[in-house]
Amino acid sequence: MRPNNLENYWMPFTSNRDFKADPRMIASAKGMYYKSSDGRQIMDGTAGLWCVNAGHAHPKIVEAVTKAVQTLDYAPGFNFGHDGAFELSNRLAQIFPENINHFFFTNSGSEAVDSALKIALAYHRCRGKGTKTRLIGRERGYHGVGFGGISVGGLVKNRMYFGSLLNGVDHMRHTHNPDLNGFSRGEVEHGYELAEDLERIVALHDASNIAAVIVEPVAGSTGVLPPPKGYLKRLREICDAHDILLIFDEVITAFGRLGCATASDYFDVEPDIITFAKGLTSGVVPMGGVGVKDEIYQTMLDNADAPIELFHGYTYSGHPLATAAALASLDAYVEDGMFENVNNLSEHWADCAHALKGLEHVTDIRTIGLVAGIELASRPGAVGARAYDVMKAAWEKGLMVRVTGDVLAFSPPLIINKQEIEQLFETTADVLRKVL
Repeated sequence: MRPNNLENYWMPFTSNRDFKADPRMIASAKGMYYKSSDGRQIMDGTAGLWCVNAGHAHPKIVEAVTKAVQTLDYAPGFNFGHDGAFELSNRLAQIFPENINHFFFTNSGSEAVDSALKIALAYHRCRGKGTKTRLIGRERGYHGVGFGGISVGGLVKNRMYFGSLLNGVDHMRHTHNPDLNGFSRGEVEHGYELAEDLERIVALHDASNIAAVIVEPVAGSTGVLPPPKGYLKRLREICDAHDILLIFDEVITAFGRLGCATASDYFDVEPDIITFAKGLTSGVVPMGGVGVKDEIYQTMLDNADAPIELFHGYTYSGHPLATAAALASLDAYVEDGMFENVNNLSEHWADCAHALKGLEHVTDIRTIGLVAGIELASRPGAVGARAYDVMKAAWEKGLMVRVTGDVLAFSPPLIINKQEIEQLFETTADVLRKVL
């Protein structure tokens, strides 16, 4: 064994050659900070990958998972159950929208999306509307990396290498318009009318052939794009008018990122299905899920043509360690007042982020809740290179930054305080002044 050999691990979404020539290795983590393998403290400006909402090594979560592995390391989810999965479903029903009370568990956000799409198709079939099979996504949408998710997703690089993907998928236009909505805070002013793009697609295919529309309430991985005011409510109205399911992909936004349990609460729009992951367990154990309205669940049960109502599932659905981590995370969010912290700090967060306006190469800044996207001008013929260099320089300065194209995306643990917010953006500003 050669522990320092980096070649055997094929890293995801990473320039493997570049990383292995100059690796950024993490040794441990606590609270708001990572520790690098060379002993430096690195502020986590991204909650890992949008997921460590409760901060690293939260004692309540650590204790719960430690106890769980000593008590019940695994239990099959097919035809058998354990208390944790049912308790977690009960807890989620208490904090999710009023009519979403039934939950299916997965291992990730990608699996949650594929599961939601399958549930939508099966639901329509069970109610005698089996022609409703077309799925509608949105340009610049990110819905994980399963074939279903990249089919309804709208990020070119995630799609272009993998063939024809799923048939019967269309995309609405994205809502990004920096000329009208530049340097925004919260929902943007312009773009409500883009929801009417769904009516165009309905007119093309007829509603009798459309099963579901899936959108991120706040588009995250494409570069932090808050929705236009009224846009999500208009999508809800159109879906209602045409008997189309509305799916909110809340893998990023659920569990406090906007200061609420869900973005559905934040925007006051109730979808038919919500996908979630990341903050569910604060990233400690992989887990995702799908929440569905009562009508969907009951229809599937009442019209099943076999004892099994949904022929779908995973070996690790509702895994005991994952449910323990999730229950402890939900407790931590409440007991430590983390959602309230987001609401108390969101204005200061936005002030500090927008203070970077005017720095060279900064072309736009977008904030909502405890999320920020700072867009940089691309170098000629090298889209993404400038932000990538900022990411590497920030690491050397003690800050972890997430990049997507030439956008710096920030989404720190919900335990961050005012001084740490100031430190985060001051470090970012310092790096931006030095990276050409």
